[in-house]
Amino acid sequence: MTDHLPHATHPEIVKRLKRANGHLLSVISMIEAQRPCVDLAQQLHAVEKAIAQAKRTLIQDHIDHCLDAVLAAPKDESARTISDFKDITKYL
Repeated sequence: MTDHLPHATHPEIVKRLKRANGHLLSVISMIEAQRPCVDLAQQLHAVEKAIAQAKRTLIQDHIDHCLDAVLAAPKDESARTISDFKDITKYL
């Protein structure tokens, strides 16, 4: 595993995930309160979209940094960075 450096987008991703967590807790309360399924589905869709966007931002930012690292790294370190790049693309 390569050394990890935080990316500039991490604070925004954390905010997005905290918001999604709040929505998810709200959905749980809605289920317990026996709210209509259409309302539940709508809120679950919002949670799903928020998490997907957080994942997309994280992966895109990582790929950008990974590519920069490959270009800047000595040849012997490039293989490890390329391997990391390949690993994260599995989650696209």
